[in-house]
Amino acid sequence: MDAVQVIAEPRRREILRLVWDDELSAGDIAARFEVTFGAVSQHLKVLRDTGLVTLRKDGTKRFYRADREALGPLAEYLQSMWSSKLDTLARLAEEAERSENTS
Repeated sequence: MDAVQVIAEPRRREILRLVWDDELSAGDIAARFEVTFGAVSQHLKVLRDTGLVTLRKDGTKRFYRADREALGPLAEYLQSMWSSKLDTLARLAEEAERSENTS
């Protein structure tokens, strides 16, 4: 499976977003989803097998972080996509606030 196919899956993109700037344990990642730990673990395995996340073991815990270098040009695409969503959210929040203030 190539990187484009891997990030086409929405949960994998969300996992990458979570570990973009921070290293998180598998448990911390799984806690953010409404699916089983096993399902998240499978997504992490796909991300790990394609080299899109790095794995660090500390005792029985496994910590993950996005490997931006391995993502190559896809890293810039993902960042712009996440920024665009945040910009849209901010705009909608501002519009809602203005609407409340004029009511």
